[in-house]
Amino acid sequence: MEAKGDRAPFPTDQSLEELARLVTTAGGIVVGRTVQRVARFHPATLAGKGKLEELVALREETPYDTVVVDSELSPTQQRNLEQQLQCKVLDRSALILDIFAQRAHTREAQLQVELAQLEYLLPRLAGMFTFFSRSAGAVGGASGIATRGPGETQLETDRRHIRQRIARLHRELEEVRRTRQLHRAHRSRQGISVVSLVGYTNAGKSTLMNRLTGAGVLAENKLFATLEPTTRRVTLPAGQEILLTDTVGFIQKLPPKLVAAFRATLEELEEAELLLIVVDASDPGHFQQYGTVVATLEELKLQDIPRLTVLNKIDVLADLPLSLLERYPGSVAISAQEGIGLEALAEAIAEILNRQGREITVHIPFQQPELVQLFHRRGQIEREDFSASGTTLQGRLPAALVSRFRPYITESSR
Repeated sequence: MEAKGDRAPFPTDQSLEELARLVTTAGGIVVGRTVQRVARFHPATLAGKGKLEELVALREETPYDTVVVDSELSPTQQRNLEQQLQCKVLDRSALILDIFAQRAHTREAQLQVELAQLEYLLPRLAGMFTFFSRSAGAVGGASGIATRGPGETQLETDRRHIRQRIARLHRELEEVRRTRQLHRAHRSRQGISVVSLVGYTNAGKSTLMNRLTGAGVLAENKLFATLEPTTRRVTLPAGQEILLTDTVGFIQKLPPKLVAAFRATLEELEEAELLLIVVDASDPGHFQQYGTVVATLEELKLQDIPRLTVLNKIDVLADLPLSLLERYPGSVAISAQEGIGLEALAEAIAEILNRQGREITVHIPFQQPELVQLFHRRGQIEREDFSASGTTLQGRLPAALVSRFRPYITESSR
């Protein structure tokens, strides 16, 4: 359903096509779709009376047991729709939460998804008896969608218990957050530059991660194929080492509660010196997807981190349109699947990181060869000379690493 005047980033047909893929990803079967354009949404049911009568009549021709709405429903709207349509009604947020519940394999991801589910379900407890099961739903049919979740927590009757569970999850995730902060502080002391992959779901981030690092991250042609962040070392062509991090993919209308629950994971992006925005260049909606990613980064207050746009899946295109490169100036075109353009990508990463580093000249005694090796691994060397007293290196280092070399910085670069 679409209201006139909405400035949705996606055309209706693209948004509905994506919704259908979400349903399939969740284990459902799409048997039909319908659109209603209205000047104003009905406050009680979102859709108008005529559309609801049409949906009821459609069941005679095309049996269905679930209706998924490509807009966020209030608890009252969802309850009223279920009463009038006599079937389960979900909005996009509930569908995405269910997919995340299926894909959450680590303890951290399970905590984050459960928190988001409970906070979503809490105001919807009234009327849950009819359309939600307490047990995990059957796999492979739409009736199982959005029934996976927190388990035997009596969502229908015990608000107090739910609130206590939410408070406990917040505490556990705060511990996760503190642990991640310690890990980031340790990496910072090592002076390793961090580069993070971000992008719309299914843009090919995990495939690129595997191609560059051999990480073995699950990479499927599905939405939200993986949730868990992965970090691996990568050696750039000049010998410089970096940490490459893959994070959860973004999507339009991502539930705010899910973003909040994944705060500990998404904070990994704050450490990055460079964000690689991976774009599926073969997708007709790539520009809208890119806009969603940029908007999400702004919501996370990450807009000031340098970015490099990576146009992925160019092997699917018959040719690379000039208009595509003009729309994304300074981008790098690659195919992560086929390994095309990866050298150019590595060179672009190194160039950006080197511009951010501090240029220094150091004279390191022969008794400390480990510092020479560290400069080679973490920095970019422009000149290297040897003398009777040690090794002189001129180049750029990450700012966090400069203090390790301060005793050996020559007067000319102080």
